[in-house]
Amino acid sequence: MDSKNLIERINSLKKEKNAVILVHNYQRPEIYEIADFIGDSLDLSRKAAETKADIIVFCGVRFMVETAKILSPEKTVLLPDIEAGCEMADMVMAEEVKALKERFPNVPVVCYVNTTAEVKAESDVCCTSANAVKVVNSIPGKDVIFVPDRNLGRYAGSQTKKNMMLADGYCYVHDGIKAEDILRAKKEHPDAKVVAHPECTEDVLKLADSVQSTGGMIKYAKESGSGEFIIVTEVGMAKRLKREFPEKKFYPVGKTCINMKKITLEKVLASLEKEQFKVEVEESVRIRARKSLDRMLER
Repeated sequence: MDSKNLIERINSLKKEKNAVILVHNYQRPEIYEIADFIGDSLDLSRKAAETKADIIVFCGVRFMVETAKILSPEKTVLLPDIEAGCEMADMVMAEEVKALKERFPNVPVVCYVNTTAEVKAESDVCCTSANAVKVVNSIPGKDVIFVPDRNLGRYAGSQTKKNMMLADGYCYVHDGIKAEDILRAKKEHPDAKVVAHPECTEDVLKLADSVQSTGGMIKYAKESGSGEFIIVTEVGMAKRLKREFPEKKFYPVGKTCINMKKITLEKVLASLEKEQFKVEVEESVRIRARKSLDRMLER
């Protein structure tokens, strides 16, 4: 079945089954064509909670789908490829967070949304790349345990007066981007603004004109007077931006997230047809994880 027919069949099934399709910014461009909402992981989960759909098909990776289930427990939540995980989310497990809490009993734990449901359940408050600085700054006291991303935690610490106790997790896509990659891109495109994701290393962020989450990149590109941008994150984001602003130029500097690209139109169709693969979160874990998300939303 070609892409056009796949898209038509998926859209037909969406109506038939009262389903909504959520698509992360890093997905394949053809997946954008079946999206009801495109965005970052938490914004998509919020959309999922607001929708009256019975089924949520989340085109992303597992921790995102878990977050949607935490916020929408009454809905069927599907991940089109059950193998689409996140290496960074798997770098810090709940037992390690428990050990940190025992070692530092009075230090609040902030977890990045890129974590398992079990880690969220052990944390005091969650954050996204967009609000990490705000959340960290709102924590009482001087010390903060931050998991799992050392780069995002370091960036948040640099923008606040907190003493960040960092786990050693990282995103291989962002951590693998080097300062020389940025310098090369700036030489090739001297008029372009450099926009980098805060999961990048400190050396890379120092070369950026602006540090932004994926959602922030869209806002920055829209509001900036510049017509050219070096986009320092997963390479698919440049295509997402080009879709939004076809009159502007976007030069990707980064790598491909293999797990994000596991989702295909064929897999979305199969997921809808067979209602596979359902993601569940054990209720006691869900309730505690929901609290960390709610505390973030209150800030």
